[in-house]
Amino acid sequence: MSLDMKTESVNTSKRTPRAPVVYCHCTYAKIVPEETKLDVLRALSASGQTFEAVADLCEMSARKDPVLGQIANREDVKIVACFPRAVKWLFHAAGVALPASAEVLNMREQSADEITPLLLEGKPLTEVPS
Repeated sequence: MSLDMKTESVNTSKRTPRAPVVYCHCTYAKIVPEETKLDVLRALSASGQTFEAVADLCEMSARKDPVLGQIANREDVKIVACFPRAVKWLFHAAGVALPASAEVLNMREQSADEITPLLLEGKPLTEVPS
């Protein structure tokens, strides 16, 4: 599966409903199982649900990419990446506060079978593991 994981830099200061799901492909760190990433991405793509795919949140944080601010300003955003505490600190390191309402799903510890229903059925997480 060929994936072009580029993001467009947009700076916004108000909450926006755009793409309530953000999928991180963890391109550079190679810490998330490849099969899990691809299964989640395939499910999102097949669902017709609006989502935004980014190449690597770690790299975006290092560059202080303004897209992180746009993501943080989305209402009820769900981020599919790695450990929730790591994702929160990536945003913090980029100078962006991730709201408490943001949900982070962990592809390092959760399977695609666990993650996909939470994204596609709109079920909120009852507890975010740290």
